Amino acid sequence: MLLARALRPAVAALALRPVQGQLRLAAPRLPAALAPAAAARPFTRSLWLLCGDGQGRSGLLRGSRTSPSLACACGGLHTEGDKSFAEFLTDEIKEEKKIQKNKTLPKMSGGWELDVQGTEAKLVRKVAGETVTISFNINNSIPPNFDEPQEGQKPNEQEPELTSTPNFVVEVTKDDTKQTLVLDCHYPEDEVGHGEEEEESDIFAIREVSFQPTGDSEWRENNYTLNTDSLDWALYDHLMDFLADRGVDNTFADELIELSTALEHQEYIRFLEGLKQFVKCQ
Repeated sequence: MLLARALRPAVAALALRPVQGQLRLAAPRLPAALAPAAAARPFTRSLWLLCGDGQGRSGLLRGSRTSPSLACACGGLHTEGDKSFAEFLTDEIKEEKKIQKNKTLPKMSGGWELDVQGTEAKLVRKVAGETVTISFNINNSIPPNFDEPQEGQKPNEQEPELTSTPNFVVEVTKDDTKQTLVLDCHYPEDEVGHGEEEEESDIFAIREVSFQPTGDSEWRENNYTLNTDSLDWALYDHLMDFLADRGVDNTFADELIELSTALEHQEYIRFLEGLKQFVKCQ
């Protein structure tokens, strides 16, 4: 219902495409200190480096500029560059499939029902007269990596792993009310701990809380929204306990990372395959 609300902080961040190192650089926002046991994949954009000329341009894409061929039945533009591009994508797809850890999406524990529509996913769980819905989108869910290779380290050695940590919205609806409690959550850059004596820090955080009409697909901006940046710690802890009682805790957050990472990788491979078909006019 309110998935767009969770994406509002990340929409401004665009996926970067550096000229060296990777075919793409992942989108914003992942805790640097976060090291979940979730499925992740290493960069396989090393083909850029192996084929590059040291000037930031892939060798596979460095072809002589020739006149386009219009021999294809589609009547579209086809060049030697397109041919090299398609060959590069073929190799890239093979490498991505080779290191794909989850051929199917992993299941969430706790009785969550999963519904996936492209890059959007929804988890639903019913608990004693309440319906808890988790919504997230894997677009722009992988943080950029700005770490430069250490001295003496080749650029394609010890490549970082890609892990998807999306913003997600928790909606709690009681059967006998017309209001839905909405909690906008995210994975912060640092582990969040609001109590000095806590043994374990939370790996996700609540950003905003509000009430929205049940079943209303439009976010009402004139409803009061509570921002947690300056919230009393005791109230914040009660909100986190409220979520934990409904199955949204660190275990859930870890599994969500694993699910989101698998879904993002799956959609990335599908995108590469579509791009290859488009370039080859298939």
